[in-house]
Amino acid sequence: MQADQRYNKVMGIREIEEAIRKLNPDDLARFRQWYQEFDAAVWDHQIEVDSLSGRLDRLAEEATEEYRAGKFKEL
Repeated sequence: MQADQRYNKVMGIREIEEAIRKLNPDDLARFRQWYQEFDAAVWDHQIEVDSLSGRLDRLAEEATEEYRAGKFKEL
């Protein structure tokens, strides 16, 4: 395999799982922190896209209706 092919290869799930299993405790902790931040950013982006597209409008309307009808609990 040529060097450029090696770097362009996308790892499959099984390969990723195996690589994670081989991490030492410090690297695993750094990976865990990175993944939590990555996952949160992906989630935030999806919520923003859904909000801007109007996909969340119905949920917001339902929540407002329930609030006005007194169907809510104080936190």
